[in-house]
Amino acid sequence: MDISLARTFLEIVRCGSFVAAAERLHVTQAAITSRIQSLESQLACTLFIRNRSGARLTADGEAFLTHATQMTQAWDNAQRDLPLLKGFSDVLHIGAEASLSTPLLLQWVRALRQQIPEHSVRAEIADSSLLMQRVEQGTLDAALVYRPEYLPGLQVEELLEEKLIQVALPGRSSPYVYIDWGEEFRRQHDAALPDKARASVTFNLGPLALQYILEAGGAGYFRSRVVQHYLESGMLERVDMAPEFSFPTYLVYSRQRTSEVLEQALQSLRELAKVEQDWSQRWDPVPLHTV
Repeated sequence: MDISLARTFLEIVRCGSFVAAAERLHVTQAAITSRIQSLESQLACTLFIRNRSGARLTADGEAFLTHATQMTQAWDNAQRDLPLLKGFSDVLHIGAEASLSTPLLLQWVRALRQQIPEHSVRAEIADSSLLMQRVEQGTLDAALVYRPEYLPGLQVEELLEEKLIQVALPGRSSPYVYIDWGEEFRRQHDAALPDKARASVTFNLGPLALQYILEAGGAGYFRSRVVQHYLESGMLERVDMAPEFSFPTYLVYSRQRTSEVLEQALQSLRELAKVEQDWSQRWDPVPLHTV
């Protein structure tokens, strides 16, 4: 099938009408209509119901939406990967949530370049749901996530056991900073600390919240490995009698798309996870101004 037909279909879904899609794609409305007619003929079904307000998907159209998305993503990936770089035999696609990019994903890329030099590596950062979707669709070989979804055909493997612990800047433990570590953390956090269920400062990215506390003061929950250096150096301190929360890291990959090279890459990651190392992601904090 001509990939432009799938792109046209998706543009109509996004815009809500044939007219708007024609404007976005810089073609005539007749061309849009012709493409959809061709697509419906090939699929032997009706994809849209057109009315004065625009176009809405039929049940068949809803079913085709996932396929069209996967087709265009696969085509885009193929255009990025091909032709292969001179001297390389394939591409490994790996991904991670932002808070896992340093140091784990970065170290994994370094290890892959040393251990499997004939493969190029494409590393991506995204949220958990998108990473899981990409692994399921086959556009990612493996991903590192905190909140996996248990889907048919996907292998979910606990890679690291870690805790979220509450730390504070010595002498400046206010304000309490809430970091969004996901729905499960929110539920457990609010049950254990109802007085902190609403915070005056919130972040949805741990490294950014950590930088804020180091520069401006405050307290909040962070991954134990990340704050270990700060605790040992005295830059941060544990908050007494604060509950801890389990927060493991998971490796996700497809059971149907395994290969010798992918298993070698996964084993490399498992070995890295066993090594005790500095995960502090540390910056040089801006000194606090004294009055």
